[in-house]
Amino acid sequence: MSVMSSPLEFLELLAREAAAVEFEGPLVAARSAGLPADQIAELEQAKTVALRVRALLERRRRRESELLSLYDTVSDLAGLRDLDDVLRAIVHRARHLLGADVAYMTLNDAERGDTYMRVTDGSVSARFQQLRLPMGAGLGGLVAQSGAPYVTANYPQDERFHHTREIDAGVGEEGLVAILGVPLRLGSTSIGVLYAANRSARPFVREEVALLLSLAAHAAVAIDTARLLAETRAALAELSSANTTIRAHSSSVERAAAAHDRMTALVLRGGGVEDVAAAVTEVLGGTLLALDAEGRLLARVGALDEPDRADLVEAVAASRTEGRSVRRGEVWYAAVVAGAENLGALVLHPEGELADADQRILERAALVTALLLLFRRTVAEAEGRVRGELLDDLIARPLRDTEALRSRARRLGVDLDAPHVLVAVDDDAIAATGSARQRVLSWATTYASTRGGLAAARDGRVVLMLPGQDAGGSARAVSRDLSRITGRPVTAGASGPVAGPTSLAVAFREADRCLAALGALGRAGQGASTAELGFVGLLLGTVSGDGDADVRQFLATTIGPVVDYDARRGTALVRTLEAYFGVGGSLARAAELLHVHVNTVTQRLERVGQLLGADWQKPEQALQVQLALRLHRLRTPGG
Repeated sequence: MSVMSSPLEFLELLAREAAAVEFEGPLVAARSAGLPADQIAELEQAKTVALRVRALLERRRRRESELLSLYDTVSDLAGLRDLDDVLRAIVHRARHLLGADVAYMTLNDAERGDTYMRVTDGSVSARFQQLRLPMGAGLGGLVAQSGAPYVTANYPQDERFHHTREIDAGVGEEGLVAILGVPLRLGSTSIGVLYAANRSARPFVREEVALLLSLAAHAAVAIDTARLLAETRAALAELSSANTTIRAHSSSVERAAAAHDRMTALVLRGGGVEDVAAAVTEVLGGTLLALDAEGRLLARVGALDEPDRADLVEAVAASRTEGRSVRRGEVWYAAVVAGAENLGALVLHPEGELADADQRILERAALVTALLLLFRRTVAEAEGRVRGELLDDLIARPLRDTEALRSRARRLGVDLDAPHVLVAVDDDAIAATGSARQRVLSWATTYASTRGGLAAARDGRVVLMLPGQDAGGSARAVSRDLSRITGRPVTAGASGPVAGPTSLAVAFREADRCLAALGALGRAGQGASTAELGFVGLLLGTVSGDGDADVRQFLATTIGPVVDYDARRGTALVRTLEAYFGVGGSLARAAELLHVHVNTVTQRLERVGQLLGADWQKPEQALQVQLALRLHRLRTPGG
């Protein structure tokens, strides 16, 4: 075989990033040279693998480009302060990233109960630019109401949406056909919708939906930050003006000026909530508590007891409604809020009466506290993303520079050469959307980081890398704690311990198979490791090694004819066998479980007897058939 007719040429084509059509060249040359059929078949297989590798490389290059664009977008948004500039930048970048004909944004109007067009990019229709969408009407109204993304390849013909004359007229005048809309969310609250649209019918692929969702997540934070900064500037300007006007006439205003200066300095030098609490009590006297949204203590100055939970909820609600601090007995409450989100409260027991200017000090302190808490959240989210990206690199990609990975891990306080266990959590734990999904991943990130480990979302799963050697114990702890967080049973499969960056990808795959095994064994909602699954665990441990051939041979000789028959004829003999053994050999109960007639079950089992032999129901062979069925389920995705 010449070099030009060998599988090596496909590597050369990959190396020079050849077009897909060029991969047919070696096959054409081989056929022209009259090579044997087995060699041509080998080349066909090599071509197929090479094309899959080429597609994977293309997806990764595209993903890298998208991530770079998202990074540039976040950098651009971080440099903007004016809300209109932020909105225009978001919509323009959305159109650029998705290569769409038009991009636009609607914001929710709480007073009118609808969503209205705020910014467009690429639009030519004045009627379209002035649209207002009732909640639930059109694609955008449905996204705004449900808080979930929607996409259509041909909106005018799509009957999923409630069409109105006004919306259809605006969309038609703009000439839009394919539309993608994703929600702008702050926590559990939807504040609007970000869209990308084309004037021709084409579907938006899943990667484009995910990209626009990522941009929308950054956009929502940028919008809220711009609003909060505008409010902060206005509040600080108001406080500075009042201080300049009456400083010489009131000691309370002098205290306000001192507090203003101190809290401004705190923000500039990166102070914390404890520093704000200390500054307030030094200026106003008394004792103070800073509490989070759940009533947990953030900072305490003095010996003030924590308030009753019901009293706290009522006072904070009143402060939010009135937009200022409120008094209950001898104690003052100031809600710490960012937009519509409740972040906590400041509780002050002053030494004497508070003048109006003193109340403003407490309220400005609440505003600064909200800003600091948002900054802290942003930092935590950024660190969580960094830790998640490291774990994703360790388990999902070929490792080329292990020392670089070790260096990245050390900067995060993680020793990759120490023993670790990998825990994979089932899909149902993150099947919810919005805040529930984010809460699960946030919990996993915090859980892992506080133990010196890592966490990430991967292929619909939550994966945790935890230091230690007790894989089963770690899986059970994760299952227990996450079940309590989500309010439903959570299955967790684990593997390990392993050490060194090169062993983590294999450990993840083993943990993932352990997770599948738990479901196949009827142990959903539990946690366990591969080693604890006994014989099934040993089989799982060999699936990726030399034992795989033995397992395949066992399956082929035991139930192979039945599996092949199902594959050729589209029948359900395997499922019928599982149901039959699952109900203890009762034909009637198997028929009920399969939703078919008893005669149908009988006929299927007769066919099984023809394929496996008349002795297939004898105890020894039946046991082997049941074990083969269980292994077949473990090895079949979605089985």
